[in-house]
This record gives sequence, structure tokens and C-alpha cells, in this order.
Amino acid sequence: MKPDLREALQQRILTGDGAMGTYLYQMGFPVGVSYEEFNTIRPDVIENIHRRYYEAGARVIETNTFSANNEKLSKYGLEHEMDAINRAGVRAARAAIGEDAYVVGAVGSIRDGKLKNLRTAKVIEAYQRQMHALLEEGVDGLLLETFYDLDEMLLALRIARAASNLPVICQFAVEDVGRTQEGNGMKSAFDQLQEEGADVVGFNCRSGPNGIMRAIDSITGPIGLPLSVYPNAGIPDYIDGKYTYSAGPEYFAESALRFADRGARLIGGCCGTTPEHIQAIAAALENYVPQIGQARAPLPVFEKIIVKPAEKLAESDAISSKQAIQEPSIVDLVNKRHTVIVELDPPRDLDIRKFMDGAAALKEAKADAVTMADNSLAVTRMSNIALAALLQEKVGIRPLVHIACRDRNLIGTQSHMMGLDALDIDHVLAVTGDPARFGDLPDSSSVYDLTSFEMIRMIKQLNDGTAFSGKPLKQKAKFVVGAAFNPNVKHLDKAVQRLERKIKSGADYIMTQPVYDPALIERIAESTKHLSVPVFIGIMPLASGRNAEYLHNEVPGIQLSDEVRARMAGLEGEAGRAEGVQIAKELLDAALPHFKGIYLITPFMFYDMGVQLTQYVWQKTERM
Repeated sequence: MKPDLREALQQRILTGDGAMGTYLYQMGFPVGVSYEEFNTIRPDVIENIHRRYYEAGARVIETNTFSANNEKLSKYGLEHEMDAINRAGVRAARAAIGEDAYVVGAVGSIRDGKLKNLRTAKVIEAYQRQMHALLEEGVDGLLLETFYDLDEMLLALRIARAASNLPVICQFAVEDVGRTQEGNGMKSAFDQLQEEGADVVGFNCRSGPNGIMRAIDSITGPIGLPLSVYPNAGIPDYIDGKYTYSAGPEYFAESALRFADRGARLIGGCCGTTPEHIQAIAAALENYVPQIGQARAPLPVFEKIIVKPAEKLAESDAISSKQAIQEPSIVDLVNKRHTVIVELDPPRDLDIRKFMDGAAALKEAKADAVTMADNSLAVTRMSNIALAALLQEKVGIRPLVHIACRDRNLIGTQSHMMGLDALDIDHVLAVTGDPARFGDLPDSSSVYDLTSFEMIRMIKQLNDGTAFSGKPLKQKAKFVVGAAFNPNVKHLDKAVQRLERKIKSGADYIMTQPVYDPALIERIAESTKHLSVPVFIGIMPLASGRNAEYLHNEVPGIQLSDEVRARMAGLEGEAGRAEGVQIAKELLDAALPHFKGIYLITPFMFYDMGVQLTQYVWQKTERM
């Protein structure tokens, strides 16, 4: 007889399973259908996936019932099949595993952090009916996962406790700020869950290992319950109509040990993970011995960087937007001399002071343009159009705004571009955009009316005085359109061929993802020397060892060399940033002989790093 799940987690670390929905997607099953219905119409498929996870080493298996409640199933007209779908989910999981494994009934959030108009009585009924079906079919416990706010988690937990004394695992989906969506600190949230009868608390989804690690590290004081973690396989990328994940099994094995050191007793995977990830976790934890009372590693403290604020710029330093329009374009500049573009992230709140100070400092360092992402990583940030207008007016530096295909349909995109033209903001970068479901508002929609190729072509159509609809406009726009390029790929020649298609669509210049290998910089130079447009090589200074590992393993399109990772290993705070700047300088040494276009990407708004590197470019080019 295996011990109760509570007792087992006190004795050893258990390996959980991995993703179900994204794994079905990888297997070729379409999106837009109820994967939970597969419990009844394709039980062989679901059972097979459970078996793969079990054979990989998972000993806690979730039922395929995450969205199997009345409210979510009603989207597909399946609300009357709720009981059968949940019961079939338990049977499929039980049939696939041995006696040494546990089956936990998966119950997902109904409100998803935003459906506040849904009456509480309906939420209670939905949870009661789903949990009743799962418990009646004989699960070993319940897993409440991907909850965004504490109130709904407490509601679900109380229903579970009223129905059963079986173990209950409570997992939040949070960002690395370590707070629930409505602002509750995690220590307070976990304490309240313990008081209400939770047996295990933790995190899943929303971010990869790095983000969940930071959420754990942000908690001060002991966590009185076993901890569970189910991270995503990094941030998904959307390429040619398909989602892919970058964090591999080896990284998950390393992360599992770091989670275990922080007190995690149940470690599995969420979106993007596969049986290979779970096998790596299980192997890494095979001989791990939990230490009672282990301290969690402290969160790094970043020092404040002080530079000359925007409002202290001399009036003579600023130029009007009308003067900016008369200046040469970025393409004109880079065809004559070295040119520096620096990226600053728009703020995630309403305070723009640090952003404006950073732009002012870069202006003083003689950067040629400040570029701003369009809600990068699908995380909501301030409008880059508004900030671009402020940069022109108050700082007098050229703005270059990213335009993502994700957020706007054809109507919104043309309206967006017309507004930019009215503001005399004419430099843009067309990008696909990270999928919305993996950002801070996961229930929002990814539009993708346009691909990046089509976006470039349609923007250039405005330059001909023609609307997206084909109707004539009263005047012509004057956009200078950039395209993104990821050279951190296995087959660089194929990536360059894709780039040639973007140029054929009308791209005027290219901006690359950050590169961390001097040899790759030379290969990019050789592979792109035939192109008819300039290439701005991406250089992003690393902020710390953890930042380096996160970028390498979790962020699509970024690949660090082994040497760079080794140099950054263990460095945090000021020491990490200093080494990151030094590495970036060495990369600039390799890049400047081959590329006149330099694209510096600022990490975590540490704009002083961008200032140092911009100044370094000018020092080097003066001697060239």
C-alpha cells in the first residue's frame, strides 16, 4: 500500500507530470476544440499520454480535466457532458499508471482572473459538480491550478474541504513579482490557504522556471506547507503559425534541483513540457535528499542607477518633432556612419519618470534612436506611441516603435499607423508578437490578422498613398520599416532566406535578436553581406547569472555561448552588470568591423548599461 499523498511528500520529493493541452497540440490535434472531451471520444490518446508521463518517472498524474466545468464546457456545448468527462478523465489516468503513482483531479480557475461578472453562485455550483464527479470516481487528491486571485482559490478550497478530507494542492499562476493578480503577497496568500486546510501550495503556468524561482525567492519567512512547482517550458514563440517552446529537458533538470533546494516537494511541468522534460526532472531528483528547513536563496538587490534626468537637459539639446522629420533616416545614417539604436522597455505602470530619464541619458550619450517594444512577451505596458510622442517633444531623440501583429486586426493596425503618421513618427519595426495567452492577461486574444511579412507590405502600401482596403488616401505616408531577424538558429542559411522574403516585402532595414558569440557575429556578417538593406546587430548586456540562464533557456530566439554562461555564473547585482557590460564590449569589438548598425537592448531598465555601451561605440569608432 502506498502512503497517503501528504505523507509521501513529507518523505521524499515527487515528480509530477507535464503538459496535456500543448502536448496534444504538438501531436497534431487542432486548437479550438475541447481537449477535455477527448476523455470520452479519444480515451486511448489521453491514456497514452498519461502512460508516457508515468514511464518518464512521474508519480503524480493530473487528470485531463483542467477546464472540465460547466462554464468552460459550455463554450463547446458540452456542459451536459461534464460528469461523464470528469469521470472518464479519472479512469484514463488510473488505467495508465502503476500502483506506486497518485492520480489527482485537476480543477482550473473558472474566472481566469477576469470574469468578475460571473455570479458567485454559478461558480460554486460549477466547482461542486466537478469536484463531486472527480471524488466519486476515486482520485487520490485534488489539484487546484492556474488560479490568479486568492478569493477564487479560497472559494474552491472551501468547496473541496467541505466535500472531502483528501489532500488538496493549491497552485497560483503569478508573475515573478510574487503577488496574486489582485495584489496579495504570496506569504499572506499561502498562510490563508493553510488556515483553510490546503495541504500543498505552489505555482504553475504563466512563466518558466526562472519566473517561478523569483516568485519563491520573493517570499520572506517560512512556508508552512510542502511546495509544488509546475513551470512552463519558457516563453512560447510563434513561427509560421505554430507555437514552439525553447526551454529543454536539461534546463528543467537543473531547475528541478534549484527548486528542491528551495523546499519544493512536488515538481512537474506545465505548458510546453513533454515526457522528455519529466524524465529529466525525475533523473535529477532520483538521489536528492530533502533537507528540512532549507533556506531559500535570497532575491538579488539591484542598486539604483542615477544619471542626468530628462527635465535637466538644456533646452538647446532638444529638437522639435518637425526638425526630426528633416533629419536623415536611420537607413541614411547607417549607410554613412556607425549608428546606434537603444531599446528601452515602456513601463508596466503609470510612472514614466525612469523611462524618460533613461531616454535623456541616451540622448546625452548620442544614441541615434530609442526603440520601444509593443507589449513584449505579451505583458501589458504603456503605449509606445504615447511614449514616442513624448520622446520627440520633451527629449528630442528619434523614436522607433515596434508594431506587433498580435494585438490589432487590420482595422486597428491601419488606424495605429495613421496615428503614427499624424505624430510624425515614421520609424517602425514590424514583429509577430508573443502569443497573448502566455502574458499577464492570458484570456485575451491573439489577433494575427497579419503575418510580419504582410505587415511590412501593408505599411509600405501606406507610403504609396493606398489604404489597406485598396482605397486611395489623400497623401502618402513616409514610414521607414524594419524587420526582425533571429540568427540564433541551427540553419542560418534558412533564416537568411526568410529574411530575404521580408526584404522583398519591403523591409528597409533589419534588427537582429541579441547575439552572444563573436564567431556567430562573423557568420551573420558573411551570410547577410549580399542583402540590399543594412543590418543592425543586436547586443544585450546581461544583468546577472540568473538573467543569463533565463535568456538562454526560456526566451525564444536567444542563445548564449557556453563561455558567456560560464563567465556570468553566480554573478548578481553590480558585479553581474559589470561583467555583462564587459562581455557586451567584447561583442561590440567583434561587431563594429562588420556592422555599422548597432542595436543595444537595455535589460530591466538599467539604462546606464546602454549609456556605457553607446559611449564605447563612439570611442571605438573614433579610432577606426
